[in-house]
Amino acid sequence: MSELRFEGVTVRYGTGRRMMNAVDAVDLTVPPGQVVGLVGESGSGKSTLARAAVGLAPLAAGRVLLDGRQANRRAPRGTPRPVHMVFQDPYASLDPRMRVGDSVAEAVPRAALADAEDRRAEVARLFGLVGLDEGHTGVRPAELSGGQRQRVALARALAGRPSVVIADEITSALDVSIQGTVLNLVRDLQQRMGLGMLFISHNLAVVRYVSDVIAVMYLGRIVECGPAHRVLADPQHPYTRELLAAAPRRDGYAWDAAAEEGGAVADAEPPDPHHVPAGCRFHPRCPVGPLARPERTRCATLDPAPDAVARLHRTACHFAARTP
Repeated sequence: MSELRFEGVTVRYGTGRRMMNAVDAVDLTVPPGQVVGLVGESGSGKSTLARAAVGLAPLAAGRVLLDGRQANRRAPRGTPRPVHMVFQDPYASLDPRMRVGDSVAEAVPRAALADAEDRRAEVARLFGLVGLDEGHTGVRPAELSGGQRQRVALARALAGRPSVVIADEITSALDVSIQGTVLNLVRDLQQRMGLGMLFISHNLAVVRYVSDVIAVMYLGRIVECGPAHRVLADPQHPYTRELLAAAPRRDGYAWDAAAEEGGAVADAEPPDPHHVPAGCRFHPRCPVGPLARPERTRCATLDPAPDAVARLHRTACHFAARTP
């Protein structure tokens, strides 16, 4: 089992006045054998961070390390991939002209299984792991359902013999009736194989089902991170509370946004990421920030991120509880 660590990771897009930090100085650790759920709304930088981990997005600053060694290098085909990514759209990530069995076989390290018969046996084993019959190996992606294609994508990720898997919104393109089955499969595979996993979603209800640790991302930064049960039971950042209030209330974790002191900020739009607000990035939308409580002027002028380590769940909020 291996530890994946992001240290001060920054990813920039654009140049000049149109330059933006899609990911801004992110520190995050995926502990060995645990699932870290990364949650945030669209445009928060989650997928960019995932792509940076596998070398698909160049770093402007920082490092991505697996057990202390650089991890964000694109490995040649047929070689082991210690960090592997499963993409949101399984159809786009599979070659439509190839049989799915060949797509999975292509990811099996050649040094490990050079013999063609052994590779076919390994593909059959991987298909069995993800709940597909061996007969599915001879079909093309268009002949499979969305859930079956995502199972093939999982098998392909496991074929590279990774230590850490990054699952980027892998249920969002699936029918609701299939999402639960895929989530159960992901959790079962992770536990049986002892994999570390970064599980990315905009849906906190999905993230809390599979995660040991929850990290909340907003405008390119991690604003809260801690053990899942603690973050869900006692969310410290107003943005986390907003996400939790929007999630279905079925497992005892809920937050009443209407009960927030100061009330909600009505119909606030996310800021332009090219022009990040000064101070706390969430303050123009915060239900307990300066728009609701004018005396809280520091939210609009002072960045809470530098002192986050001293607060509960490393929360980037001036009014979060201090770590005991």
